Amino acid sequence: MKFHRANLVVGVGILFLLATNSWGAQLTLNDCLQKARDNHPGLRTAAWDTRIAEQNVRQTSSAWYPRLDAQAGYTVQQAPQAAIIQGKIAEVQDADYAFGGIAVNYTLYDFGKREARIKHARSLADATSNTFEARRTDVSLQVIETYFGILETDKLVIAAREEITQVEQHRRMAQALFEEGVVTRNDILQAEVRLAAARQNLLATANQRENIWLRLNYLTGSAPSFRADLTEDSSPLDSSRSPADVNGALTRRPEILALRQGAAASQAEVQESRAAYFPELFTRLALDYVENSKYREQTIMSATVGLRINLFDGFATTAARDKALHSQSRSLDQLRQAEAQVRLEIDTAGNDLRVAGERISVAESAIRQSEENLRINRERYQERVGTATEVLDAQTLLTQTRTDYYRALFDRQVAAARLKRALGEL
Repeated sequence: MKFHRANLVVGVGILFLLATNSWGAQLTLNDCLQKARDNHPGLRTAAWDTRIAEQNVRQTSSAWYPRLDAQAGYTVQQAPQAAIIQGKIAEVQDADYAFGGIAVNYTLYDFGKREARIKHARSLADATSNTFEARRTDVSLQVIETYFGILETDKLVIAAREEITQVEQHRRMAQALFEEGVVTRNDILQAEVRLAAARQNLLATANQRENIWLRLNYLTGSAPSFRADLTEDSSPLDSSRSPADVNGALTRRPEILALRQGAAASQAEVQESRAAYFPELFTRLALDYVENSKYREQTIMSATVGLRINLFDGFATTAARDKALHSQSRSLDQLRQAEAQVRLEIDTAGNDLRVAGERISVAESAIRQSEENLRINRERYQERVGTATEVLDAQTLLTQTRTDYYRALFDRQVAAARLKRALGEL
């Protein structure tokens, strides 16, 4: 018996420590936002896109430097090359020979093709960086919605528990009146059915809270079992912001900036495709060696200034130009659509914020009225001038008004966050 008691004490101690580690810490909204920036799996993956784009710029910028190539080898032939001179055959090459060379090539002028290519890569890199910032903003908004979703379900769980307590009190009252013979058993059955419904509502709400916690842990990179006490007064959101600064939002939103950079990249692509119709002026400095005992000079140094132009490539240049033009038109259409979407987001979030504030005022008044309505119906039922159905309906109405209040309260916070995101300030 002592052994089992010792095991029980140890087990309770372990559970207490686990509960302390999971729930003891305070967690603010800023903490969650920072954890999401550092640990969100999607952001960690998207960060590589920015680094890859920067290396693409570096790779493209190499066109400003000369190209240095070297080669070496050894050739084995079946027979040496020979020439016929006045009917006689004279070998002009060794059968087997070594060769090598080094050359420096540099493009002097290509009618802006090189500059356009580098501008295209730079614009794409900037667009990638702004796309990452837009992704980070989206994750922040998801964290805010999830954070306040947990706070909301916490309040709803409390409201559900209060409803269970009220229904249990009513059931005891109905039981006492039934034993006195002043009410029928139907009142008890009604209370038990309503109690079962209230308990199911509590279970569903608690399960919803657990699911939202799992989502928050995923967004912040925490363990699925992690839990903490969320603070309600840690929100940095400014809900009094006016949604009038649309032009400012269009200069701050990373999505818009990314699309503008994408449009600039398309313009550079068009310039590059047009420059392909013009020639390139190049230079070449080379040192070539071919082992050949038949010739006096085996090492040749040369310097070349030349002009090269493509005469026909199967209409590949024309197709590249048309593709670039279509890509530019698509980028401009996407930009116009995104700007209209931003204006819609600002107007929608502003309306939701305003209406949520009005809902809070209405719900506060409705809670006071519902509490008074429940008190009156309880007294009427105790005095046997009211019915059990009226009491249960009053209790349900009170729970509903409290639920509406909590939802409006946290909807207001989420709407403020959505407005800040729409204005490019999140």
